[in-house]
Amino acid sequence: MRRREMFRAILAGAGAVVGLRQASAAAAPDTPPLVPKVAYHLADLEKVGFVLGNIRNHYTGLDGRVEIALVVHGPALAAFRGEGLSSGLSNRFAGLVKDGLSPFACANTMMSMGMMLTDLLPGFANADTGGVVKLAELQSQGYAYIRP
Repeated sequence: MRRREMFRAILAGAGAVVGLRQASAAAAPDTPPLVPKVAYHLADLEKVGFVLGNIRNHYTGLDGRVEIALVVHGPALAAFRGEGLSSGLSNRFAGLVKDGLSPFACANTMMSMGMMLTDLLPGFANADTGGVVKLAELQSQGYAYIRP
């Protein structure tokens, strides 16, 4: 009998805790939903169009209610060089920046490619400590990491 009584007491206590949580949640004032934060990692030149499409779909799927950072390093950074770039890619990128995209260019890659921030499409910020370090910083700030 003791085991049965102890089991009932445990169940009653668990039920009370659940009830308290539900009551406190119902009494909480309306708070706006958290805006998801996502960091896209792009290093592969052949994936530039694919990643920009994913970012567009992300904005569309969440009705623009998302913070998106794009960290570009390695060969993919050459695709964003303003000089000689196709208007299609340039317009897609500009539209995403207008929607709130925060693009970052790896300082190490720019140095190795002999590029400066001004050589890239407008909107890029410098990832001073490097692209992979920037990705880790964003993750520590609550950004989900995506590498398509």
